[in-house]
Amino acid sequence: MKFKGLLLGSAAALLAVSGAQAADLPVKAKAVEYVKICSLYGAGFYYMPGTDTCIKFGGYARADMILGGAGDYGFRQSGTGTNAGSNNRLTDYYHSRARMDLTVDTRTATEYGVVRTFADMVFSWDTPGVTGSSPSAFGTGSASLGLYHAFVQFAGFTFGRTVSIFDTPWQSYPAGGPDTLPGGSNNVTGINQVAYTADFGQGITASVALQDMTTAAGGQSNLFNTSFAAATPAALVTAAGTAFSTGAYGANDWGATRSPDIVGAVRVDQAWGLAQISAVAHEIHAAYYGTTEASGHPSDKWGWAVQGALSIKNVPTGPGDSLNLQAVYTDGASRYNFQSLFPQSFFMFGGSGIAYQSIGIAAIADGVFGTGTGIDTVKTWGFRGGYTHNWNPYWATGLYGAYAQLKYGDTGKALICGNWVASFGAATSTCNPDFNFAAVGINTVWTPVKNLAFTADLSYSRLDQKYSGTIALPAIASPAKPAAVYELKDQGSLELLLRAQRTF
Repeated sequence: MKFKGLLLGSAAALLAVSGAQAADLPVKAKAVEYVKICSLYGAGFYYMPGTDTCIKFGGYARADMILGGAGDYGFRQSGTGTNAGSNNRLTDYYHSRARMDLTVDTRTATEYGVVRTFADMVFSWDTPGVTGSSPSAFGTGSASLGLYHAFVQFAGFTFGRTVSIFDTPWQSYPAGGPDTLPGGSNNVTGINQVAYTADFGQGITASVALQDMTTAAGGQSNLFNTSFAAATPAALVTAAGTAFSTGAYGANDWGATRSPDIVGAVRVDQAWGLAQISAVAHEIHAAYYGTTEASGHPSDKWGWAVQGALSIKNVPTGPGDSLNLQAVYTDGASRYNFQSLFPQSFFMFGGSGIAYQSIGIAAIADGVFGTGTGIDTVKTWGFRGGYTHNWNPYWATGLYGAYAQLKYGDTGKALICGNWVASFGAATSTCNPDFNFAAVGINTVWTPVKNLAFTADLSYSRLDQKYSGTIALPAIASPAKPAAVYELKDQGSLELLLRAQRTF
């Protein structure tokens, strides 16, 4: 019995040890799903684990320093309420920006073709506006977020926010340059739209789109209602005089959105370069003559614009050299020339030998109306171009220029100048709200290693205004200008951009 018990105990102990050893054996793990390279859509794409969707992350980190007061690289503050154009102690001599851009691109092959989603998110911290002025659109004094692109593409359709099909591939940067080059459209920060593109092969495409101009960076241009609300002539002088001095020729009196802009484009994109023709129809829908429905309103009117563009690659001057050219004409659609990043009303002050100071005034509009009149459209034309030369794989230089002209119609000009004479009289000044604007510049880019670039860009802008003589302005609070006599005079600005950018 003792032997039997010992035998059974030993067997039980062996079973326990065997069970413990079995529990220590590793359990077979699930197969690891490694991230695989997706070569279908170019470098940088990977398959999302467990799916047939490819994804790519990209973007850049950038640091900018701008020397000069006009702030043409998105910092321009010469509009109403801000002070780059005041040229006094409220004017910044430099601006800085730190920016991070992140893009997310996904693509999935389907029986209808590739389904694509794309988003471009921008985070910036800029020099804020100075005391006594409103911060610029980007200069909030804190981190700001921008959404430049967010769209879905399917079977030739694009739904969401991206650049306009009216635009050229280089936007308003034919060889670099500031954000405010006129001479064509620029929706580099995106515009909400529905678009369809038909591909005919050999680089030939045709596109149509419905786009919401109110969602562009600067929204729609001005639609001036020249009926200033003033009970007495003295009040008119104060209200209109102050408004004129900042480039506001009336209330910006748009009604609600009724019809999107209707855009069409035909493009040829081949090894030699690119050619494109774009056209747009733009509805002008005003609010009311006065403050209530009973005051009535002008009838709607359609504006339009047409643009041509040409790009020549591999110019004989050197490998990779390029030439980009475009021209545009608008009637009641001024944003397609003085584009979304161009200020729509601005002033610039300077010196004078015959008055307290000089002032240059400019205001852009789609149309003008007054009590009982229809909408008189504003006509513009312009062009821009740029040439880039590659000295070697590490150094490149760009030359660029732009010129644009704006003219008010006879009725609109009479309405504007009627308020001008009521404010300033006709003895010392001549009223003409038309103007020309020009810009030229040169830049050099050093790329010491791939995707790392250092840029120096010098540009000069010139406002050729058509007012002449002198005017007695009331005190203007935002630029801290006193009531005094000012000479009406052309103005210019010079600035230098220094940039470091790492793209990934």
